[in-house]
Amino acid sequence: MATPRFAWGIDIGNRALKAVKLVRAGDGLRVDDFELIEHETVLSNAGDNREALVQSALANFMARHPIKGGVVSVGVSGQASFARFIKLPPVEDKKIPEIVRFEAIQQIPFPLDDVEWSYQLFRSPDSPDVEVGIFAMRKELVNRFIKDFTDFDLNVQIVQMNPLAVYNGLYQDNRFTGTTMVIDMGAENTDLIIADNDTIWMRSIPIGGNNFTQTLEKAFKLPFPKAEELKRNAATSKYARQIFQAMRPIFADLVAEIQRSMGFYASVHRDSRIKKVIALGGTFRLPGLQKYLQQNLQLDVEGLDSLGSAGPTDAKLAAVFNENLRASAAAYGLAVQGMGEGKISSSLLPTAIRREKMWKEKTKWFAAAAALFVVGTGVAVGKYALEDFQYKQQADARAQIAAINSKATGFDTTWDQIAASGADDRQQILNVKSLAQYRTLWIDLLNDLQQAIPQPPPQVKQALDAGNKDLLMKTPRDKRGVVLIDAIYSKFYGDLNSVLIDPQFQRFVIDNPTGAGGFMTDVNPDATLGGSPDSLNPGGPTPPPDPNAPQPLPPPPGGTVRGGPNTRGFIITLKCTCPDADAVALIYKQLVETNLMNIWPSATRPRMEYGVAKAMMVKANQIGDDPQRLQQLKAQYDTALRAKAIADQAAATAKAVADQAMAAANPSGQPRAGLYGVPQMQPAGADTVVPNPADAFNDRLTGEDMRKDWEFTILFAVQLDPPPPPTPAPGAAPAAPTGPQASAAPIIRLQ
Repeated sequence: MATPRFAWGIDIGNRALKAVKLVRAGDGLRVDDFELIEHETVLSNAGDNREALVQSALANFMARHPIKGGVVSVGVSGQASFARFIKLPPVEDKKIPEIVRFEAIQQIPFPLDDVEWSYQLFRSPDSPDVEVGIFAMRKELVNRFIKDFTDFDLNVQIVQMNPLAVYNGLYQDNRFTGTTMVIDMGAENTDLIIADNDTIWMRSIPIGGNNFTQTLEKAFKLPFPKAEELKRNAATSKYARQIFQAMRPIFADLVAEIQRSMGFYASVHRDSRIKKVIALGGTFRLPGLQKYLQQNLQLDVEGLDSLGSAGPTDAKLAAVFNENLRASAAAYGLAVQGMGEGKISSSLLPTAIRREKMWKEKTKWFAAAAALFVVGTGVAVGKYALEDFQYKQQADARAQIAAINSKATGFDTTWDQIAASGADDRQQILNVKSLAQYRTLWIDLLNDLQQAIPQPPPQVKQALDAGNKDLLMKTPRDKRGVVLIDAIYSKFYGDLNSVLIDPQFQRFVIDNPTGAGGFMTDVNPDATLGGSPDSLNPGGPTPPPDPNAPQPLPPPPGGTVRGGPNTRGFIITLKCTCPDADAVALIYKQLVETNLMNIWPSATRPRMEYGVAKAMMVKANQIGDDPQRLQQLKAQYDTALRAKAIADQAAATAKAVADQAMAAANPSGQPRAGLYGVPQMQPAGADTVVPNPADAFNDRLTGEDMRKDWEFTILFAVQLDPPPPPTPAPGAAPAAPTGPQASAAPIIRLQ
């Protein structure tokens, strides 16, 4: 494509059409024109009127600005498109397109025939690694979007994702120094772009300016336009405090999503640390938003106040452009790519339109070629005769080549038919099978965990089952072998391998995250973003290893490989209590070292959805040696006493009322069986019990002192989809069954 004289970048957002025109100015670019046309209604609330609003904005734009002789680049929402970034294996450059196509088939969740897709290579001069960005959008969405422009005969040459357009604009202006995160907050969603040298990572968050407006709409019971006006004027409103209080949950959700994305990026790019943040989008006009992000992200957040390219020469136009600069970054980046200056040159322009434009550009050269042909005919006649003779001499070789080529073409066609056949049926089968995947995971895992808990001797189990305190106390407390489960906590990790290889494995303990004991899981629905070890330590670097800390168990014998790339799973914290004198050996040897580590696919259970990849005892202490635990038991006891005192007071009040009623009904004062057949109540204080502070540390069932009981914290990693066990060699003896042996469920105590 020839270098254009000028280019328009057009971004049709939810609230307005933004357009930037760039022209050449010496060796650089200059903003020659700018347009912002607000819709009468935000598109997300327009319903069936959306198409008419877009057409109206484009008609107004065409009426005000000539476009003949230039090119047009248009942007599509990052949320409506698809992007994946993957590293390629080291191959020759000529094989890269073939490998990228193979990766596109694997990564894009639609058949390639149903999408418009392109890719971009990212290379660093000082690194052999090649990263590729694969971008796609469904054809029906692209065609519907591009139709709005082709109806006005706009010369659309580029269709680009808005996040990539923003990257192009900021890269053109040399805004990326070190690892930089861009937060482009629109009306419906927020695009996160993290750029590091010549690589890029991005994600779209479904939180935007409309979420703030909708919150005010509900809080103050206003129509959407009034709530939008209230948001825009929040800083000067006399109800500013109430307005910001209503929007606080959206602020918090936005920060949480950004931190979650930063944690995932850090887990994938371990050598990269974000140095600064650039804030874009009209929503950042909201007072305090930029400062709030800076305080919570602990990073410098700067706005976009100027461009590297020269601004409009017209002072009035320059003022309007600068006022709307943050909202126009995508339009500017689109125009940069239209001028042939974009770092990213990929485009989602439909293939049919692209080919049509190529033929139009080549048509003008056909006439010139025909003229040259006529001029050169005389010279070519003699040369033709000689070449025709030589050509006929090679007839046999050509026939042999044609036969081989025909055979190869047939094989290629047959393979394409085989590869394409049954695609819909295979996808439907996969969809149906996925409905049952992981449905019983937690049920099976908890059952295995219950079976892994060491069991008490038969006489103790009999006493517990019967609830017989006297029979239970015939066995000394420190010989009963009873293990009480106090709490189970879990957290999902999309990258479990980074946790398994961390020498400070014990730092992933979940310590009572809900504020109370019990069973708690944190199942992350976005497996691609997952949890990150770095997100557990946002305040600074990983602490140095403690040489005296408990060590994780080594992998089990037999060469079993646990963990590895693309490993997902849970980190589970188990808190339990055991009164035995040898409780430490019991818990470590039987529970941690044997039973937990044997929860893994075996010959008897080859298709397990999970397996324990790593386990360790993080903490073991007697209750009496833990002042914090003693204080907790004392607080629980005091709470119970206060509840009893309140109940006693209520009973005394009810008794007084009943006594008054009985006295009124029996003025003679003669003893009676009871009012209306109800027996008379006993005098107040007849069953009063004087509290004993030492009872706070006694077992509620037996009344025994618990301060010599042991408390344990066990940490173990549960890997999802572990590899099946190796197939035994022919004639080999069957492997011994692994996993905890079946037994009665242990006592589970939820605080």
